[in-house]
Amino acid sequence: MPASEERCICGRFAAVTEAAALAAAGWMGRNDGLAGSLAARKAMAAVLAQMPIKARVVAGRGGGPSCDVLRVGDEVGSPSGPWVSSSLDGDEWTTDAAVAWDLAIDPLQAPNSLARGVDGALTMVAAGPSGSLLPVPEMYMQKLIVPAEAADVIDLDAPVEKNIRAVAAALGRRPEELIVVVLDRPRHEELIEQVRASGARIRLVMDGDVSAGLAVASGDAGVDAYIGIGGSTEAILAAAALRSLGGEMQARFWPVSRHQVEMVKAAGIQDIEARLRAGDMAGEGVLLSATAVTGGRFLKAVAYRSDGIYTETIVVCSRCHAVRKIQTIHRRENGGPHVHLGAR
Repeated sequence: MPASEERCICGRFAAVTEAAALAAAGWMGRNDGLAGSLAARKAMAAVLAQMPIKARVVAGRGGGPSCDVLRVGDEVGSPSGPWVSSSLDGDEWTTDAAVAWDLAIDPLQAPNSLARGVDGALTMVAAGPSGSLLPVPEMYMQKLIVPAEAADVIDLDAPVEKNIRAVAAALGRRPEELIVVVLDRPRHEELIEQVRASGARIRLVMDGDVSAGLAVASGDAGVDAYIGIGGSTEAILAAAALRSLGGEMQARFWPVSRHQVEMVKAAGIQDIEARLRAGDMAGEGVLLSATAVTGGRFLKAVAYRSDGIYTETIVVCSRCHAVRKIQTIHRRENGGPHVHLGAR
């Protein structure tokens, strides 16, 4: 392992999403996604509280009006360990506790999938040096995600068919050979017809536009683009992943009320019509950790076995340029899981 990877803190964030996934897994198929989401949030908060960092939540899925855990603006961490600084200068991590981190969190993507016991539920956290993650209010954003080869040919303002033809040309294929991921929502009925009219094939998913973004950027999941309207926090999480995986995204806020317009401006973003790229939403030195709860094309679901509880996590880091898939066996000792990390 390169020395830069040995010194990078990114691997420690796997424990954050693993804890959330373990907590949520007990609610799989029990028709209560809210309870699973709250359990994941509390578990994530408990691990973040022990992390040797000083961090602030700048973007995150809310836990409801009564939730007081991991709210946007909350500070977390225990900046007393050997790896604290988020400085990108040099190879060593310093102990400068004044240097803060930004966090974007989604303790449980796709709670409805968890409630139904179907694929798609993930726990996720993105992190980076202070100022590296765009602080966004919780609302919709219009998004277009493509592989790295098509990064320079897309235009969020162009017709859907034109973008699909441009992506196909960049990938050396015909539109009919592409698969476009779209969230299965009533708001996307017209979009779905436009994609079909272009000749491209469609994969409709019930939840999980971050998962779709990861699939597109990886290039090995059989999908070629993601188009649609989804959450702003998910846009930040996807951008953090794209900074390492090499894909590209264009996004724009999609307010549905005057209040949401004011929320965007209050966050310091004056041009609500601006087309944002991945680099505008996630800067240098960012990372993403995601652990599956119910599984999917990338990651296996939490599995209960005789020797422990298995989780599978992906960690992508633009600082040490690593993409890791980590399988963890949580040994059930002394009445609870004991964590053993190991990459495969």
